[in-house]
Amino acid sequence: MTDPAPDRTLLPTATARRTWSVLWAELRRLPGLTAGALALLVAASASGLVAPWVLGRMVDDVIAGAGLRQVVVSALLIGGAALLAGVFTALGAALIARLGETVLARLRERVLDRALHLPSATLEKAGTGDLVSRAGDDVPVVANAITTTGPELTGALLAVLLTVAGLFALDWRLGLAGLLAAPMYALALRWYLPRSAPFYAEERIATGERSQAMVGALRGSATVRAYLLEDEHVQRIADRSHRAMDLSLSVFGTFTRFASRMNRAEFVGLTAVLVVGFLLVRGDLATVGAVTAAALYFHRLFNPIGTLMLEADSALQAGAALARLVGVADLPPPPPATAPARPAGASVEIEVTSHRYDGGPPVLHDVTLTIGPGERVALVGASGAGKSTLAGIAAGVIEPSSGSVRLGGVPLAALGDEQVRRRICLVSQEVHVFAGPLADDVRLARPEAGDEQVAAALEQVGALGWAQALPDGLHTAVGEGAHQLTTAQAQHLALARLALADPAVAVLDEATAEAGSAGAQELDRAALAATAGRTTLIVAHRLTQALNADRVVVLDQGRIVEIGSHAELVAAGGRYSHLWHGWSGGQDWTATPGAPVAGGTRS
Repeated sequence: MTDPAPDRTLLPTATARRTWSVLWAELRRLPGLTAGALALLVAASASGLVAPWVLGRMVDDVIAGAGLRQVVVSALLIGGAALLAGVFTALGAALIARLGETVLARLRERVLDRALHLPSATLEKAGTGDLVSRAGDDVPVVANAITTTGPELTGALLAVLLTVAGLFALDWRLGLAGLLAAPMYALALRWYLPRSAPFYAEERIATGERSQAMVGALRGSATVRAYLLEDEHVQRIADRSHRAMDLSLSVFGTFTRFASRMNRAEFVGLTAVLVVGFLLVRGDLATVGAVTAAALYFHRLFNPIGTLMLEADSALQAGAALARLVGVADLPPPPPATAPARPAGASVEIEVTSHRYDGGPPVLHDVTLTIGPGERVALVGASGAGKSTLAGIAAGVIEPSSGSVRLGGVPLAALGDEQVRRRICLVSQEVHVFAGPLADDVRLARPEAGDEQVAAALEQVGALGWAQALPDGLHTAVGEGAHQLTTAQAQHLALARLALADPAVAVLDEATAEAGSAGAQELDRAALAATAGRTTLIVAHRLTQALNADRVVVLDQGRIVEIGSHAELVAAGGRYSHLWHGWSGGQDWTATPGAPVAGGTRS
């Protein structure tokens, strides 16, 4: 089996019993639709029994010397039954698809609700790829099963049951002869299911592992480049892709051998019906027409049984995917917005013995940092030094492999994810603009805020001017399919959300990095305004941001190598001093909030 990295804990997967229990509970919520779909499919299968029976009667009529009129009537009956079967099948399939899509929609809502309320550290530990593969890969598999496999399997099962009943109605001995194939079908299934089901479960996990490998490499691209791990990550993606491919080929080989066992069962069953029918006709115990109808009935079983067996392949895939969705949907709902302990203040204490991603090399070592209430600390270091990782840990988004974070003396785990989100706000350089009015986009930080509070937050960060200049002012539709904000405006919007949320602690992970030199001054002023009076940890992508910090922390290869004020570190002549003199070019910079802040090269 494809195992996750040793420091990852995948999201849960439901048992088969629990999966069926959830599915049945959802079907019971729609009794009318369920009963209607089932009734139509029963009618369709019953209509399909008419043709073999009428053909058998036709054979007996012809042998008895019946005229053309009787043959025409029989042909019309066959045509009418076929037409009814087609109509009932189409309507039944439509109702089953509607029923299934409704059930899947409700399940998707539960999955989305639980996913959105997952603690950030839990999601980080599971890996984004695990959740992405469930939402992106498993949902389409289940949806396809609902719209295609589900109706086909249901119709095939009903056709088998009703056809077997019709076979026994013709003659119980012919029915028993047909049942000789049943043990062979059962043995084929018994051979196939235990071998294939684990493959599909492994295949879904392998797909998630492949997604995680790609997402992890892209998200941590700076760290990957800094440690020259490109080849290692490409090889990891290739290995997991090959694993998924090997599993698919193994399933296909197993399925091919399964198909040959099915063909043998069909041969044995049809031969038995014909031999028994011959003996019955020779002994005047059955008519030629009855045996003809029986042979046609058994032959009619080939397609539905084949569908049951062949579509079992798709059903197993859908079952594995559905179990993964139910596993997320069954996660406990978020706890009430209360915490067992309240922080004594807004200080942040970080102790990280070690942290690594997906079993890779450590990216942080022996980091101990305390940020006092209202203090502003800047993180400085080369790309890949571990700045973003430390910021994520401080914000409670990443759970350290070994270590802890305290807010006002209380561990973040004791506060609960919702309380952490209320007190600590993380703003990164990756800003998403949601589709809708701009005011609502800002209001995401505090849904109960009125228009005046939204405007005040925009004014606080200096964004009200350009926001009011939009075609419909604060009510201008932004985001996908609407007015497109510039990168600088999107980051301005994120800082306005921070101001509106009004947390005790702010963590800025290169939150103004994408603006470039042109918008750097304005966004850096906005960041200062949004974080005024708050305990702040800022990943400084421009060294000028360190000027306004109370202390500067220099990271190098995951370790704190220097800590102090800007002036102290420059005077010390260490790593920060070299970075500063190389970056500033000897210019004189003044650390006042109102002074111009120049753009420049990232640290």
